[in-house]
Amino acid sequence: MSTDAGAATPRPPGPLSRQYLEITLAILALVTVVAFESMAVSTAMPQVARDLHSVRGYGLAFSVMLTAQLLGIVLAGVWTDRRGPLPGTFAGQLLFAAGSALCGFAQNYPSFLLGRAITGLGGGLLVVMMYVIAARMYPDAIRPRLFTFVSAAWVLPSLAGPSIAAWMTQAHSWRWVFWCVVLPTIITWFFLMRGRRKVDTTSLELAVSHRDQDAHTKAAWFGLALALAAGAVQLGTTASDHTWSRWDLVSAVGLVGVILSAPRLVPAGTWLMRHGLPSVMLSRALLSGAFFAGVSFVPLLIATVHHRRVIVAGILLALGSIGWAIGAWWQGRDNLSLARSTFITLGGVMLTIGFGLMALLTFLGWNPWLLALPLIFCGLAMGLGVTTTTVLALEMVVEEEHGETSSALQIADVLGSVLGIAGVTAAFAIWHQRGHDSWLFAGMYAVLAALAALVILAGQRIRT
Repeated sequence: MSTDAGAATPRPPGPLSRQYLEITLAILALVTVVAFESMAVSTAMPQVARDLHSVRGYGLAFSVMLTAQLLGIVLAGVWTDRRGPLPGTFAGQLLFAAGSALCGFAQNYPSFLLGRAITGLGGGLLVVMMYVIAARMYPDAIRPRLFTFVSAAWVLPSLAGPSIAAWMTQAHSWRWVFWCVVLPTIITWFFLMRGRRKVDTTSLELAVSHRDQDAHTKAAWFGLALALAAGAVQLGTTASDHTWSRWDLVSAVGLVGVILSAPRLVPAGTWLMRHGLPSVMLSRALLSGAFFAGVSFVPLLIATVHHRRVIVAGILLALGSIGWAIGAWWQGRDNLSLARSTFITLGGVMLTIGFGLMALLTFLGWNPWLLALPLIFCGLAMGLGVTTTTVLALEMVVEEEHGETSSALQIADVLGSVLGIAGVTAAFAIWHQRGHDSWLFAGMYAVLAALAALVILAGQRIRT
């Protein structure tokens, strides 16, 4: 009798095995740099807004970047499906570094926003390209573990980033928050080139999109239209006040543009919460829209309502990242018996609880350190939901559609964030009263809790 008859099936090599080590480290290094920039900027922004005399335009620092990122995502989907993910990855790294450098040197708010836009364009290219590299180079059996590592790569910068940014801002200048990511981004370029030579990258070029040239061209134009429309929404909402003005018309026109162009770039039925992939996309949009709209304004809440130093916001955001790490680790375990769609529903529950608690604590005016608990709940929701939506989306399509699907997933992600931040920016611009904003923040978090509750319903509509 053969000695192999009863042998167990060997476990496939992991993302950190010799076969995948170089490319895995390259991906994780890029994620770490991007994560640091995202978390650190949030902490530094109250001081940036004061120094550049644009407190009312606080939200633009996030939304302008996200709008440019939206355009980068659409272009990345087209570029990847026709040329493979590596060229776009290299371009994204260079743009990301250049934009961060420009932000650091900015002497006024418009030039700062230009730097944010360039950073966002590079980031949009990177997020899609990295997901496609992951989807095409790693087998299905180890892909969830890879995405667990990717989510975990947010942990260290998410924990340390806000505190480091607070220290840089107070001890030196907020400009160093942007300058410090330039060199690491350039280094990851050389790191990825080294990894490219050591692994077989044939699979990156084999799967070519089934869409023809006309379809790619239309996707690019609709992406441009969506980015411009989203930008109009943000510009108009930032300039809103208590009376009707031309800026409200700009917002309205932009919103119509979003409604007309967005359905062309995501699976049909996404906004109707249809079963399957459309509900995955909508879940991602709702999660990101609620989470980033709420978290982006936490530093401003701490500075203007509680009158605490920026380090307090940094620590709170870092503590919230612990929940994200736990959620990502939990969904990536091999021995789980729960359906993956269940994690999305659980994410909706956690996010609803988190923002509900934030609304209550803010309304009551209790000690800001108590916000750590709801922020951990919010992070847990994202760790469960974001990683799961990524895995589900790629599992539901054929390999030839990975680029298109990854792009659509990131579009849903960023568009949700853009509209969420635009909404709270408009509320802040209209009702902001210096020294009397506690009720405004409480109402904002209550609305975001209601938005998060829709994720629960969307999770129930997914069938795998």
